[in-house]
Amino acid sequence: MKKVRIYVTLRESVLDPQGTAVKGSLHTMGYNEVADVRIGKYLELQIDPSERDIDGIVKEMCEKLLANTVIEDYRYEIEEAN
Repeated sequence: MKKVRIYVTLRESVLDPQGTAVKGSLHTMGYNEVADVRIGKYLELQIDPSERDIDGIVKEMCEKLLANTVIEDYRYEIEEAN
């Protein structure tokens, strides 16, 4: 079995109002060292063994459902599950 960690983030060119709000709140709380905040998504998948290429499966899932590739980028890591 494989464990896949997927990170989805807004592209740099896309405004992140949620990140801006969090940054403002952190500054209000006294964390003025925070220069910028970008909000994203983190997903963990457990994938059973398959004859299909796992990279292909993960890319397909990301591009069809898990990430909006018009405004988001994604990256992933694959490892053996314990």
